[in-house]
Amino acid sequence: MEAAARRRQHPGAAGGPGSQLGASFLQARHSSIKAEEAEHTAPFHLDLWFYFTLQNWILDFGRPIAMIDSFELLYYYDEYLGHSMWYIPFFLILFMYFSGCFTASKAGNSMPAPALLLVAPSGLYYWYLVTEGQIFILFVFTFFAMLALVLHQKRRRLFLDSNGLFLFCSFTLTLLLVALWVAWLWNDPVLRKKYPGVIYVPEPWAFYTLHVSSQH
Repeated sequence: MEAAARRRQHPGAAGGPGSQLGASFLQARHSSIKAEEAEHTAPFHLDLWFYFTLQNWILDFGRPIAMIDSFELLYYYDEYLGHSMWYIPFFLILFMYFSGCFTASKAGNSMPAPALLLVAPSGLYYWYLVTEGQIFILFVFTFFAMLALVLHQKRRRLFLDSNGLFLFCSFTLTLLLVALWVAWLWNDPVLRKKYPGVIYVPEPWAFYTLHVSSQH
């Protein structure tokens, strides 16, 4: 009798309406938190991508100009050792960053206007990096790894946010520019002798030296 009286005084302790109301409240609160997390997307990091693209253009485009014939050791480092010590970690870091640019919400699956303006210089920089650095295989491997990750995450209903979409569009533009570059110089006899390998991707500075500066 006393136990029954205590249960009547505390209906929530025996699974009554009070406990059901509390459980419903906790479930609703948990669902709202999940919804907020799903709707939350990382903003586009304009300052990061702008300064990253700017410093890449300054360092990589200005490096061949600064190299004169007396710096043979520096040239050797850049042409051979630099490919392994710089380009492989560079693309690996980009891919690791890209793998974290997925969200469960489609709200962030678009690029703002500043991102659209940065796609062209960013893609053009990667084109210069791929052609001048002769790293087409590494670039293509990274691009298709990114594409495979996008398709895999799409099956899990995860979508690229604005930062990941910007990087993927930049790489897509780069691949298109490389294809156009190779198609334009496909029948060039001078460059064909200079690049006799199976993968024919002429360097921009080689084209400039052979066809532009030699005519002045």
